[in-house]
Amino acid sequence: MIKPHISTPDDYKQWIQLAREVESLFGPMVEDPNFQEGLRQAISEGNAFCIRKTNGGDEEPLPGGIVVSREANEILWFAVAENCRGAGIGKALLKEAIVCLDHKREIAVTTFDNSVESGFAARRLYLTFGFKDSMPGAMNPAGIPTVVMVRPVGDANHCIQADAAEPRR
Repeated sequence: MIKPHISTPDDYKQWIQLAREVESLFGPMVEDPNFQEGLRQAISEGNAFCIRKTNGGDEEPLPGGIVVSREANEILWFAVAENCRGAGIGKALLKEAIVCLDHKREIAVTTFDNSVESGFAARRLYLTFGFKDSMPGAMNPAGIPTVVMVRPVGDANHCIQADAAEPRR
């Protein structure tokens, strides 16, 4: 079973490696001080979850990571390393994120527009978890069109256990 963990400062280098791998889809971030500070803050506040390699060094990226904003009830950043896709890592991370967010409010995420072929798997995963397109988003920093998807209030039955419906604090 794939088990997400709350990230610790020790995971930071691996987060940066994962971010470097997906910059072509998300835009430049690894050298951006705002991204670096935001990631450090998310880790320190317990809002960053990751899957760790069982055998890997500091120079290898995380297999996957997700960052949430409990305040905004939103998924802010989500990526799975290319060589780990299709193994259930994204599903485990998204489930963890949804469980820790507030089901009495809509959960939002900005993701790839349905015209972006490289975003089909991410969109399919969000749809499986009950998210629906809400409104067009802007072009992301990589120049890729996005859409805002929302998961309706109280939709605790899509792919998560009923006993996990309350947000974790």
